[in-house]
Amino acid sequence: MKKLLFVTYFWPPSGKATLHWPLKIIKHLPEFNWEPSVLTAKEDSFSFKDESLLREVSSALKVIKAKSVEPFGIYKKFMGKRKDEPLIASETVSSENRSLTHKLSLWIRFNIFIPDARVGWFFPAVTKGKEILSGDNYNTVVSLGPPHSTHIVGYRLSKIFHLPFVPVLIDPWIDIVYYKSATRSRGSVKLDNYLEKKILKHASRVIFVTKSTQEDYIKKYSFLKEKSFILYWGYNEDDFQKIPPVNISDEEIITHAGNIFDYQNPKELWKRIRKEIDTGRKIKIKFIGTVSPLIKKEIEKNNLNEITEYVGFLPYLKMIEELKKSSYLLVCATEKRHVPGKLFEYLRAGKPILAFGNDNDEVKNIITEANAGMVFKYDEDCKEFFERAASFRTNESVIKKYDRRLIAEGFAKILDSI
Repeated sequence: MKKLLFVTYFWPPSGKATLHWPLKIIKHLPEFNWEPSVLTAKEDSFSFKDESLLREVSSALKVIKAKSVEPFGIYKKFMGKRKDEPLIASETVSSENRSLTHKLSLWIRFNIFIPDARVGWFFPAVTKGKEILSGDNYNTVVSLGPPHSTHIVGYRLSKIFHLPFVPVLIDPWIDIVYYKSATRSRGSVKLDNYLEKKILKHASRVIFVTKSTQEDYIKKYSFLKEKSFILYWGYNEDDFQKIPPVNISDEEIITHAGNIFDYQNPKELWKRIRKEIDTGRKIKIKFIGTVSPLIKKEIEKNNLNEITEYVGFLPYLKMIEELKKSSYLLVCATEKRHVPGKLFEYLRAGKPILAFGNDNDEVKNIITEANAGMVFKYDEDCKEFFERAASFRTNESVIKKYDRRLIAEGFAKILDSI
């Protein structure tokens, strides 16, 4: 059996959504003749914890943890937060906070911490990685980001031990969506570009989780054309099998799962919900995860506070159960290359999907192929969705290809081709 070292910053008991792809891919890889080991951060201080995910980790899996130096403790002091007060992802980049300290903290993050705030993990992770790779015969190093600091770790270990290197990019690097409104110095952008190009050029294979991101990167770096592949985020069939039958409410429940930021604000939806309620429909809005201040403000502006529930973070299986209880599922793409990971869990949940995304043909094609719902631009009225919602029946035969066991098989084939 071939051996690979998988470098991923997030790992159980972290509840970070980013870890679900590697967690399940790693689980299934031994079925396809690959034995993974994991190099991860000893503890991340940002994300919520989901202790239930520890049950998903095989006792036979070798997991090595390296201490990480994170700036978030300093950030809390700087922002006047208590040491035990959780950081909310959708608030840290919110434009609603116009304080000088907030603006300064963003400038420091975007210009000093290159490529991201987890760069302090680099030296401890490389040290641990060298110990692992020195003690056994490994065939490949894989890294998953963001945080893109993991790719620098993977690159360095690949160079030291002359091993093939495969970075998996969940999101773009240098032009990720929140950089578009950020103030960045010419030097920080130049350094970020240098790191991105150097690492992608060295890679034996590069994995993207959306077709549109792959196409965008090939335009930027033509050398990626022959060595890049698409593996969608997918869903875990075995997790859905664990969910017992659920009771459906008399209310129409619109659920959004995951973090939702200022730049994902479907203003026309809130207006439409208000109109539908005024005609007598019983609608409830449910947010699972963090919600930005701007969206909360918009909810209040449209007099929707009484029918809105902010659930907060939930363990993964409980989140899936809530999806199954919902009437409709809301997804908000940030840009044309963004295919939200939750979309695939939404598809498997089988409830009509109401999606927003400007010029996002990829999300539209995925939803349309599965007959799962509709996609609107952010400035469009979604009245038609509420008129047609009952007609959407997700085609289960179409969505089976997004099962992560099949994605793991595809990943193994890519690794075999090196």
